[in-house]
Amino acid sequence: MACGIPPHTRCVKWRFSCGQNWMLLFFLFYLNHVISGHIRYSIPEEMKKGSLIGNVAQDLGLDLKRLRSGRARIVTGESIQYTELKTDKGTLVVNERIDREQLCGDVTPCSFSFEVILENPMELHQVTVEITDINDHSPTFKRDSIQFEISETANTGARFPLASAEDPDVGVNGLREYFLTENDNFVLKQKSNADGKKYAEMVLQKPLDRETNPNLILKLIAVDGGTPQRSGTVNIDINVLDANDNAPLFNQSVYKATVMENAPRDTYVTTVNASDADFGSNSIVTYYFSDLNGGLSDLFRIDETNGRILITGSVDYEKDRKFDLRIEAKDQGGLTDSSKVIIEVTDVNDNAPIMSVMSFTSPVSEDSPPGTTIGIINVKDLDSGDNGKVACTIEKNAPFKIKSNLRNYYTLVTDTVLDRESVSEYNITVVATDAGIPPLSTKRTFNLKVSDVNDNAPVFSQDVYNAFIPENNSPGVSILTLRARDPDENQHARISYIVEDGKIGATSVSEYVSINAESGVIHAVRSFDYEQIKQLIFIVKAQDGGSPPLSSNVTVKVMIQDQNDNPPQVLYPVQTGGSLVAEMVPRSADVGYLVTKVVAVDVDSGQNAWLSYKLQKATDRALFEVGLQNGEIRTIRQVNDKDVVKQRLTVIVEDNGQPSRSATVIVNVAVADSFPEVLSEFTDFTHDKEYNDNLTFYLVLALAVVSFLFITCLVVIISVKIYRWRQSRILYHSSLPVIPYYPPRYSDTLGTGTGTLQHVYNYEVCRTNDSRKSDCKFGRAGSQNVLIMDPSSTGTMQRIQCEKSILDEPDSPLEVRCKVLN
Repeated sequence: MACGIPPHTRCVKWRFSCGQNWMLLFFLFYLNHVISGHIRYSIPEEMKKGSLIGNVAQDLGLDLKRLRSGRARIVTGESIQYTELKTDKGTLVVNERIDREQLCGDVTPCSFSFEVILENPMELHQVTVEITDINDHSPTFKRDSIQFEISETANTGARFPLASAEDPDVGVNGLREYFLTENDNFVLKQKSNADGKKYAEMVLQKPLDRETNPNLILKLIAVDGGTPQRSGTVNIDINVLDANDNAPLFNQSVYKATVMENAPRDTYVTTVNASDADFGSNSIVTYYFSDLNGGLSDLFRIDETNGRILITGSVDYEKDRKFDLRIEAKDQGGLTDSSKVIIEVTDVNDNAPIMSVMSFTSPVSEDSPPGTTIGIINVKDLDSGDNGKVACTIEKNAPFKIKSNLRNYYTLVTDTVLDRESVSEYNITVVATDAGIPPLSTKRTFNLKVSDVNDNAPVFSQDVYNAFIPENNSPGVSILTLRARDPDENQHARISYIVEDGKIGATSVSEYVSINAESGVIHAVRSFDYEQIKQLIFIVKAQDGGSPPLSSNVTVKVMIQDQNDNPPQVLYPVQTGGSLVAEMVPRSADVGYLVTKVVAVDVDSGQNAWLSYKLQKATDRALFEVGLQNGEIRTIRQVNDKDVVKQRLTVIVEDNGQPSRSATVIVNVAVADSFPEVLSEFTDFTHDKEYNDNLTFYLVLALAVVSFLFITCLVVIISVKIYRWRQSRILYHSSLPVIPYYPPRYSDTLGTGTGTLQHVYNYEVCRTNDSRKSDCKFGRAGSQNVLIMDPSSTGTMQRIQCEKSILDEPDSPLEVRCKVLN
C-alpha cells in the first residue's frame, strides 16, 4: 500500500515519484499532453451491484469538478463492464456481478484492467481490480454415484480409485481432503497428482463376505478449507461378487504416449494391457477411464476389450501439453486394478523402417492362452534421432499385440483368447512407423490360421420351440423339426438329438413323443386328446461328437389344438324319463316375458365351444322365441286365453365348429295361472319314443330283480321251515327237560305251584297311532288253546287256555290271560 491506504486495500502507484522536480513534470506534460496513473484495487468476488470499490478521484488526486469537466469515463475492451464510475462522487462501484471462477477459472491471482480517460487536457489512468476468492462453491462430484463390483476374495490392501471432486474455488477455499463414512472393510487414502490435485483411493482392510453382506453403501465426502467449510457427497455402491480371487494386473503402472496436436479423430494413442490369472469369464478384462475430470471424456476413448486408447476430440498443444488418464481394468468378477496413462502432446524422413521376419508360427490352436508368441520381427530404421525411433502397431481391431523385449526386436503375441468359430483366419498387418515428421512406415501382412478345438456346445436358434398339432392325430405324425448349430467343424460339429427323461403328469415323455437322433424331427407316439391334455412341455438335448462332448438343452412346447369332436351337453332343463317337468307362464305374461333359459356347455374350446340356440319346433311358433346367444326363451307377443295350455318346444343347441355338432332339448311349457290346471292338462302328456324305450327297459329289469328276490325268499322260508321241523322232532324224542320262556312283566297272581303252570301271564302289546292297517282297531275277545309239556314229569301234556282282549282306546295295551286246564 502506498500514498495512503484507501478502502479495500487499494494502492495508487504514480509513474512520477513525489520527489521529482515539478519542472520536469511540467516539461513531460507539455510533451505528451497526457497524464497517466495506475491504481490497483482488491475486492472479493460476488459483491452486490453498486458496492464501493474505491474513490478514484481521491486516489488520483482529482477533484470532482475535473471529473465532470473532463467527462471522465471508463474504457474497457471487454463485452461486460464490471465497474461503473460515479463522476458526481468520484467513486468506482460494482456494475455487474463478478464471478472469479467464471472470469479467471483456476488462474491466480485473478484481475482485470481498464482505463479511466479525461479530456481537456487528455489524461489516461489505468485501473486494475484484483478479484479475491470467497468460498462460494462446494466440492462437487461429476458422477451421481460410484459403482463398484468387488469379489469377496479380493485381497486385503486392494486399491479402488474413487472419482475426484472439483471445487472451482482456489487457495484455502479449494478442495482440502476426503472422508469416507465409517465401515468395517475399507479405509481411505489420499494422494496428490503432480499438479497438486488431490484424489482418493479406497483400500480394503478387511476381506468382504458376500454371504454376510452382499451390498455395501458408503459415502465419500469432499470438504474444502474455506470458512464456513463446504462439502460435497457421493454415494459409493459396492456389490460384492462371489468366487473371483484374482484381480487384473497391469503390465505397467504408468503408460506414456505422445500425440500430435490437431491429430484427426480416432487417432491411435496407445494400448494398455492387464492380465488376469483366473480362468474363463473371470479372466476377461475390460478397460475404462476411472476419472475423467476437466472434459477429458470429450478427447479420448478407450476400447473396452483390447485397451486401445483413441482420440475423439481436438487436441490443442497450446491448451494442454500433457494429459493424465487414470485407467481401470476390471474382470468379470468385479476386481480391478488401476494404472496411469500420460499422454504428451508434441508441436516430418527419407528412410522407411525395414521389417524382417525372424520366425512365424501358423496354424495356432484356438485355445492358446493370451500372450502366446506367434512371431518375432526385427525392425530397423537407418534414420537417427526421433526419425529413427520405430514403433510397431497392428492394423484394425485384431486380437493381437506387439511387444518389444529387445532393441529392434518385436514379438507378435495373442492379446485375447482366439475363437475359430468367429474368425478362422487372420490377416495380421503389422505396421512399423518411425517418429519422423511426417512419419514413414512399412507394412507386413501375416496370414494366421486358427485350428479348431471342441469349445462350442450346439446352439439352438430359439430358447423355446412352440409347435401345434390337432387332436386325434395319427401316431407317428411329424410335429416339429429342431435344428441346432455347432460352429465347430468336422466331428466336433456332428449333432445328436435326445429327448430328456421326464414326466408329463404321471406318464413318461417317451410315451408321448420321440425324436430322430440325426434329423431332429419330433414324432407323436400316440394320438392326443385335447380334453385330456392340452400341451406337452419337454426338454430336448443336442450333443456334439467332441471328446468330451458338449451339449445344450432347449424347451419344446407342443400345444394340442382342439377339434370339434364333442357335441354340446344340455345342463338345464334336465331331461328326465320318469317325471314330467314343465315351465309355467301366466296368461297375464306380457311381451318379452322370460319363460326359462336353456343352459348348455361344450367341453371343446375356442370357437368349437361357442354355442347358439335355435327353436326347431314349437306348438305355437308365434308365441315363443329363443335367444341366439343366451338360450333365453321369451314370449314374443301377449299371452291370451286362446293359447293352449300345453306348449311343447324343441330347442336345438349348435356349436361353432366345422362341421358343427348339436344337441336337442325338449321344453314343456304350461300356459296357466294355477297348478291344478296344469296337472289336469299334463296328465295325458305322452312321452317320446326314447322315454318309452327307457321305461320298458327299467320295467323289465325291475321285474327280473323282483322275481329273483321272490324265489330267493321262498327258498329261504322253506329251508327255515324244514330246519325247525327237524329240530322239533329231535326235541320231541329227546329226554331233556324243557326250559319254559317267561315273557317280560309277567305277574304271579295264582300263587305258586309245583309241577304245574297255574299262572296268569299279562302281555302288553303296543301299536302305533297312525297304523292304518292294524287288525286291532276294535276291541274283541278270543281264546286259544295251547299244549305245554310239563317239565316236571315225563311224557305228560297239560292244556292251557289263553284269552286276549284289545280295548277301543288308541293307546290301550293288548291283554292276554291264560290258565291251566286239568
